[in-house]
Amino acid sequence: MASDAFDFLIPGELESATGGYIYDRRLVAELRSLGWQARVRALQASFPEPTAAALEHAERVLADIPTGRPVLIDGLAFSAMPQVLRAHATRLPLLALLHMPLGATPDENPARLAHLRHIEASALRSARRVIVTGRASLAALGEYGLPSGQIVLIEPGTDLGEPAQHRSRTPIRMLCVATVQPHKGHGLLVEALAALASLPWQLTCVGSLTRSPDAVEQLRTRIRQLGLTQRIDLIGEVPHAALARFYQRSDLFVLASRFESYCMAAAEALAHGLPVVSTHTGAMPELVGTLAGRLVPAGDVQQLRAALEAPLRDPGLLATWADAAAAVRLRLPRWSQAASRFAALLREAGTPCVTHATEAALPPPAH
Repeated sequence: MASDAFDFLIPGELESATGGYIYDRRLVAELRSLGWQARVRALQASFPEPTAAALEHAERVLADIPTGRPVLIDGLAFSAMPQVLRAHATRLPLLALLHMPLGATPDENPARLAHLRHIEASALRSARRVIVTGRASLAALGEYGLPSGQIVLIEPGTDLGEPAQHRSRTPIRMLCVATVQPHKGHGLLVEALAALASLPWQLTCVGSLTRSPDAVEQLRTRIRQLGLTQRIDLIGEVPHAALARFYQRSDLFVLASRFESYCMAAAEALAHGLPVVSTHTGAMPELVGTLAGRLVPAGDVQQLRAALEAPLRDPGLLATWADAAAAVRLRLPRWSQAASRFAALLREAGTPCVTHATEAALPPPAH
């Protein structure tokens, strides 16, 4: 067995276009470029609400992995199968990769969230390391009672994209990249823009329209009611190469999300030199700062409307934001940095007789 080898268990298709899968995909590519043998194993797509068949399949996959080989498991699956993991934790070094804890997902049902937290906390006790990809997720794990040294923060890297083709003419082309589901705030964004219908803007929304059908139907209905069908396009999910073209042809990235762990879409927008109007969540304050756009409290439609109105009425402000975004673009973290930190964790996990308390040769614990 090669010393620099690991298995990566991911529910569904690695090529999915959501931020978590993009992180997983880029991580695999970077680790392979460092010489690691990464065997990606697909779990059934029903996670994080696995069917009995999905759990049985996950059990078979884990049983097939040689003793001592590090196993990295995407959090959508890791957090949802505590009993399966417990049966293998003594012979396999298990690492959890949490993009967003299940118990931190915005939900209208407190009882369901409490249930998810209970299951997730139980599952994470089987992990040698819990790797989170954003500071909001780090904070959310605070109530789980995990040892602080068990948790490691490794934020996403970025690929330096082609600069956006900023124009001085109108309308201002706004771009929102997010799966259409309640906590991503598409409805709030539409309400904010409805009062600005007399100003020159066009909004393109890129992101899955199949993960939350009720939210999509409600959004379409509201767009029709507000008479904005000619101003707002719901494109659906697109391949990554096509998404890059949307960034390049836009003037402003917008997102009204209630909760983000990091927000890779905003980072990718900045990697193309796009300014950002969004909410105070995830890594937005660190990414955007005070110059490359404007951030508002999550859920505040009036402040969101004011933030969107400002560059529509003052093209000079939008140009100033774009200059600041171009500067941010050059100092964003790279995927090679994230992969190097993962390599240290994987190498440590494959070392015999390692315990949760081992700290040698590891990236520093999250703060």
